[in-house]
Amino acid sequence: MTERVVLAYSGGLDTSVAIGWIAEETGAEVIAVAVDVGQGGEDLDVIRKRALACGAVEAEVADAKDEFADEYCLPAIKANALYMDRYPLVSALSRPTIVKHLVATAQKHGAGTVAHGCTGKGNDQVRFEAGIVALAPDLKCIAPVRDYAMTRDKAIAFCEAKGLPIATTKKSPYSIDQNVFGRAVETGFLEDIWNAPIEDVYEYTQNPAVAREADEVVITFKAGVPVAVDGRPVTVLQAIQQLNERAGAQGVGRIDMVEDRLVGIKSREVYEAPGAIALITAHQELENVTVERELARYKRQVEQRWGELVYDGQWFSPLKRALDGFITEANQHVNGDVRMTLHGGRAVVTGRRSESSLYDFNLATYDTGDTFDQAAAKGFIDIYSLSSKIAAKRDLA
Repeated sequence: MTERVVLAYSGGLDTSVAIGWIAEETGAEVIAVAVDVGQGGEDLDVIRKRALACGAVEAEVADAKDEFADEYCLPAIKANALYMDRYPLVSALSRPTIVKHLVATAQKHGAGTVAHGCTGKGNDQVRFEAGIVALAPDLKCIAPVRDYAMTRDKAIAFCEAKGLPIATTKKSPYSIDQNVFGRAVETGFLEDIWNAPIEDVYEYTQNPAVAREADEVVITFKAGVPVAVDGRPVTVLQAIQQLNERAGAQGVGRIDMVEDRLVGIKSREVYEAPGAIALITAHQELENVTVERELARYKRQVEQRWGELVYDGQWFSPLKRALDGFITEANQHVNGDVRMTLHGGRAVVTGRRSESSLYDFNLATYDTGDTFDQAAAKGFIDIYSLSSKIAAKRDLA
């Protein structure tokens, strides 16, 4: 039986050329898999037909937008996941979604190898391959760009020599990855970290410096899940899409950062994730109202580690799964409404309410009706500071 290779297929030049390239290098038949995680662009059926025209023996496409939102973006919202306190894991979240479909296709067609279009310099090669072997340890992984030196010049020449139905127009000056949770832009003039981004870089967000009317929105959560926007029920995907549009129109979610890649280099990245930033901002504030202090303090440590694991391609790891359980438990009382003003590139919380609130007005108020026993504070302070007091007497002796 002829060996088969399952290829993560985008429909672009590089992965289209990779179909024939892999066949020539390995003698294997290639099965193309395209997964829609809300990246926009061409119709899935157009992409499927192109894969077949480029030599794939099979081509499968999957509309995974709801799956991506429910099973990958939602856990990130519950975890308030921001790598290096800023990046909402836009690309890192989509890779395990795609991996699941690649592995399922490989098992369905009896393929022994999975291929992807990543270079040997970035995070995504790790995310794909670590995810694949976590789900199917016997599968092999190859990357034509990395393993067979399939440069863009070679890809264009191969495309023209074989007469493949792919436009070989001038490459965009940027490397762009996008999905419904956000958009990542790198390379080109951005590699000089002194150069400021220009408006041409952005697509999901409008210029926040342009004067416009502010937009007020109310987001409703139940157990940490966004379930309504301005009182109208939504799925997780719809919540992200609606906030992408509304927060994006106000320039919310632009991020320009130098981040620590898993492979050990620092990389300048420009992100725009209006829906993600708006939802995480709202979720964080509702947690402030509904999550007990010690749980909230510990959860912040878990959030950082969870984000690092996902960034580093460990979505399917035992530690990540265990932390998921903690995060789900911590979100059980995160119910209620958060009101935000979207304006000038910021999502600013202006109100919060919850039937699960731990905020007690009568304890918090300084006016008449205060139920906090201030007389108890002195004894509490004496005991709380006792160990420091004893140490100070020793140290000052």
